Amino acid sequence: MPQPTVLISGAGVAGPALAFWLHRNGFRVVVVEVSPGIRPGGQTVDLRGVARQVVDRMGLLEDMTQRSLEQRGAAWVKADGSRRAEMPVEAFNGNGLVSSLEILRGDIADVLYGATSSDVDYRFDARITELVQESDGVTATLSDGDSVEADLVVGADGAHSAVRRLVWGSEEQFVTPLGGYHAWFTAPDHVGLDGWYLIYQEPGLVASMRPDHSPELSKAGLAFRSEPLTYDRRDVDSQRAILEERFADAKWESQALLAAARTADDFYFDSFVQVHMDSWSCGRAALVGDAAYCASPLSGWAPPWPSSAPTYWPASWVRRPNCHPSGCALGSNHTNDWCARTWRAPRISQRASTATHQSPTPTS
Repeated sequence: MPQPTVLISGAGVAGPALAFWLHRNGFRVVVVEVSPGIRPGGQTVDLRGVARQVVDRMGLLEDMTQRSLEQRGAAWVKADGSRRAEMPVEAFNGNGLVSSLEILRGDIADVLYGATSSDVDYRFDARITELVQESDGVTATLSDGDSVEADLVVGADGAHSAVRRLVWGSEEQFVTPLGGYHAWFTAPDHVGLDGWYLIYQEPGLVASMRPDHSPELSKAGLAFRSEPLTYDRRDVDSQRAILEERFADAKWESQALLAAARTADDFYFDSFVQVHMDSWSCGRAALVGDAAYCASPLSGWAPPWPSSAPTYWPASWVRRPNCHPSGCALGSNHTNDWCARTWRAPRISQRASTATHQSPTPTS
């Protein structure tokens, strides 16, 4: 029997994590990624609970730990930089807002890529533009003119998944806006973070800075409450202009962060959303990570989710290369209850922020 092939769209965290397990269980894996390489940047991913167990099972915990950040905790600051409150990393036995083991998203993606690159066929600067499902396989046409014949295609391509759109239909059916937008990027550390994640809030606005590996740099965030906006997701300059307008009069380090955002090469901007779907598989197509069940950063569960969920999602078929992907509905039972809990968290945060006229704070 020929080795079955799985095509994965997306080389962030969920895609390479799933590729790791599929290869280990006898599948040939092809991963396509629209970026020219593994994307750097992003905020911290906390390795706690199931996520830590999964990374340990993958044999990657030591690599992750070596890249973890030295952090002292989170602090809420006033406009003049003085502190309103602190939550040290030791709070709640290391399971507070800042956990005892956190790694930058770009680092976790790099570790996963390093663990799979010799066994998995990665194709960068390409995306899936068309999918044709047949009884015995699926044909994917790529943006670079190539095509891939596979037994299964998996969308691990985020909340705005192209695979989901091609197979299930328009994004509006499954994506629920939560009333805000957020931007993440690298910025100079003007304040001397000294290991602290600093959070500043004004009505409807949040500015934050957290440690980077380099003491001269920080990972910055700007978030704001808003009804849905119309903008081009590929036009970074228009996204920066939105931030400039919203934070024009904001205090603390907001103006310095806006200046850094103008030139940051890892600038990322998106809306806070959740993804709700009745099923994560359709014929020979399936979804994992944010493409299937995004809870949003407001849930506090989003970062560990991509690394842990792919282990549970294919549990019913990943060990059986001749099994049809529709069988993954059995394995998804493990994640359905978890999704229900994490989906509720942002709603609670949203209601609380409305009552206090503050923007909800994205958590790690």
